[in-house]
Amino acid sequence: MSDEERIYEDEERHRQWAEGCRRETAIRELLKRHEGKRLKSSDVADVAWELGVSRATLYRLVEAYRTAQTVKALEPRSRGRRQGTFVLDKAREALIAKTIREIYLHPSRPTLTYLVEQVHARFAAKGWPAPDRRTVKARVDAIDRRVRALKRRDTQGIKATRPVPGEYVATRPLEIVQIDHTQVDIFLVDEVTRKPIERRPWLTLAIDIFTRMVTGFHLSLDPPSRVSVGLCMLHAVYDKTTWLQERGVDTVWPVAGLPETVHVDNGADFRSRAFVGACRNEGIATVWRPPGTPHYGGHIERLIGTMMGRVHLLPGSTGSNLSQRGEIDPQKVSALTLRELECIIAWEIAGRYHHEIHRALQRPPIAVWRENEASLALRMPLDRMAFWVSFLPDAHRKLRPDGIHLHGIAYWSTVLSADVGRLDQAVLIKYDPRDVSRIFVQRPSGHFVEARTRNLAFPSLTLREWTAAQHRERAAGRAERNTDHLHRTALAQRRIIDEAIQKTAQARQRPMDALNSFGDGIEFGSLKGIDSRQPTALEAAESSQHDRHPSPPDRGCRTGPDQT
Repeated sequence: MSDEERIYEDEERHRQWAEGCRRETAIRELLKRHEGKRLKSSDVADVAWELGVSRATLYRLVEAYRTAQTVKALEPRSRGRRQGTFVLDKAREALIAKTIREIYLHPSRPTLTYLVEQVHARFAAKGWPAPDRRTVKARVDAIDRRVRALKRRDTQGIKATRPVPGEYVATRPLEIVQIDHTQVDIFLVDEVTRKPIERRPWLTLAIDIFTRMVTGFHLSLDPPSRVSVGLCMLHAVYDKTTWLQERGVDTVWPVAGLPETVHVDNGADFRSRAFVGACRNEGIATVWRPPGTPHYGGHIERLIGTMMGRVHLLPGSTGSNLSQRGEIDPQKVSALTLRELECIIAWEIAGRYHHEIHRALQRPPIAVWRENEASLALRMPLDRMAFWVSFLPDAHRKLRPDGIHLHGIAYWSTVLSADVGRLDQAVLIKYDPRDVSRIFVQRPSGHFVEARTRNLAFPSLTLREWTAAQHRERAAGRAERNTDHLHRTALAQRRIIDEAIQKTAQARQRPMDALNSFGDGIEFGSLKGIDSRQPTALEAAESSQHDRHPSPPDRGCRTGPDQT
């Protein structure tokens, strides 16, 4: 695993993860060869030798994998030297690595022999014993082959490590799923005010290469990020029946399950540790498209073109170019909200695209899916909650006695009562931008619990809707401020401060004059407070009104000599 694919910064944690990935690959292949039958003793011995563990340890690892089916279940729990571990001290390792970067990873492509000579020379200058040739070669071999080829501009090496388009021909459903983004050629209107929104939405799509079925999508007004990729993955993996019913889309979308491989471009969102780690933990391989080779993503690119062709028929569409747009201002004719566009895209995918004849298949994609559905080994996450939150964006917040505050909302769960006052550090929070009425809080055990808003009547709003509502509320508050009065107050305070500074400076320059002035009976009327003996203007007005309209005497409460 190269530096670009690192999931953890900590070296020890990264080593454990890499070893877990190696074990997961070997054990998954072992179980796949036997297909539920009893493992052969000879095969177990071979795999145990390959992994460098005993047969008893391998049986334990196989049982752990059958139970959890994740990489983390196979990570080593104890420290120890393993094959490929480097034992030189940090200074020597750093010098070898620096020499490799400066000498070997160079377009001039020096030989390994020349590199060893340069390493020996630098070690001699430090007064250190020269390392063996095999030691230097091991460090070179540890570098990813493609990284080496690109740094050395090795055409043959680049070609050897570059997959050709023919290798992306899938042989079964969900073997390869391609994911990509596009900015939708349409302007939308606000959900509440129905006024045009200046920014255009982004669409994230995922397509199964074998059946050409769209496995899932995500629509957002935010630019592409690991959040949009993760939400698209969640939509692709889980059953969509309830999701369609909530949006009134009366059709079927049978695709569900974990893919074997996701094929993506080299964007930062697809390179994020959260995305790569979440996929790898569930046994999903990540393959990145070689830079400068758009034909490698031909399937998803054609799907995007098909979807945009339909979008151009909607009100508010910008068209693919200025000639298609003409003199019409798309913002003025925009009429759809984000939710309405989402429903239209769902109908377009599940109601039209899946049922039309695909040019490459010569059949409807849904027919190909149904044909292979019975033989499909559907693989779903065993821990639904852990898989769900692994793709969601995160934040850290303190657990207070009154709950957790995020996005200006207070959340609470009775399960968190046991942790109040016992956690010194902020807890990890996962939230779904599509629904801010709930969050997921990680407890000390590592498990996540769902926390709801303390106001149970809080509606299911998206993060963008909630943020827009807050902005409108703050704008209404700002409109009620008397800015002229605030300006006058600030100027009056500034004038008092300037006069005070001037008086203080004069008093310090002539202290005797200040003492004489104090003795002459200087007044401090402002410090005396309000004279309660004198009626205020309001009290005087009330007294005058009372004199003009005296209250009638209370006949039931007379007192006098004759009432004794």
